[in-house]
Amino acid sequence: MSGFDPGAEHAKCRAALRVTIARLARLLREISDQDAPSGVPIWTVGDVAAHLGTVYLAFCSALTGEFEDWAGILPPDEGTFGDRLAALNASAVRLFDRDERRRLADFVAERGETFLRVTEGLGPDAPFAAPWYGQGTVLTLATATGLLLSESLLHGLDITRRSKLAWAIESDHARLVLGQVMPTMMPLTLDASRARGVNVAYDVVIRGGPRLAVVIDGGAATVVRDAPPRAYDCRISATPLAFLLVAFRRTPAWKPLVRGQMRAGGRRPWLAPRLTRLITSP
Repeated sequence: MSGFDPGAEHAKCRAALRVTIARLARLLREISDQDAPSGVPIWTVGDVAAHLGTVYLAFCSALTGEFEDWAGILPPDEGTFGDRLAALNASAVRLFDRDERRRLADFVAERGETFLRVTEGLGPDAPFAAPWYGQGTVLTLATATGLLLSESLLHGLDITRRSKLAWAIESDHARLVLGQVMPTMMPLTLDASRARGVNVAYDVVIRGGPRLAVVIDGGAATVVRDAPPRAYDCRISATPLAFLLVAFRRTPAWKPLVRGQMRAGGRRPWLAPRLTRLITSP
C-alpha cells in the first residue's frame, strides 16, 4: 500500500487554508445581522464570527505571542475534553465586543496571513503549542494547519446555514482536514469514560483517501493512516464531506447513510454509530 507524502500534503493544506481565509473574510464582510441565528443552536451569527476571531487569535498568538492572557479563559484540566472545550468556547466568544465583531473580517484576514507567513518553510512536524486543548498540549504544525482549515470551513458553514449567504466545502479540502487532523485529534478527544472496557477496531475508508485505522482499547485510542492489513470489527466507507460533517456534529449519521454517502460493513457493522459517541467533536 502506498503511503502519503507528509510534506506535499502539508503544502496542499496551506494552499487550501490561504484560499479559505480569503473566502472567510469576504463572508464575514457580508454579515448584515449579527443577531441572526446560526447553525450552532446556542450562538448567533455574531457569536460564530467572534469564535472564529478567537480561533485565529489563538493560532496566530501561539507563534507570535501576541496574546498571552489565557489564565482567565482556559478552563482547568478537569472533566472530559468536550466539557473543557465547551467552557473555553463560552468564555472566549466574549473576547470581542459588538463593535469589534464588525471588524472581524480584517482581523481574520490579517491573523491568517500572519500564521501562513510565520510558518512558511517550517516542516509539517514542527511543534505547535496548543494549551487551549489542555495544558502542555503540543501538536504538529500539520495538525494545527488542518485544524485552522477545519475551523474556517465548518464555522463558515455555521454562519450561512440559516441565511441566504453561500458557502461550500470542497471534497479535496475535506480530505485534507481528515488526513491532517484525525490521527492526532481523535485520540485526544476520546471520551475515556465511555471507552472504558471497549475493545474495537474501525477501518475508516474515506473515498479518494485517506484511510484510517481507528483502534480503541483500554480506554485509549490510536489512529494510523494507511495501516498494514489487520482484522477490523467495523468498516466505514464515506465521502470526505459526509464524514467531516458527521465527525464534527454538523449532520446526523443517518442522513449520509440514506443518501449512500456513508456505508457500514465488516463483521460488526452495527458498531458504526458508536464511533461518534466514543469520539467527541475535535
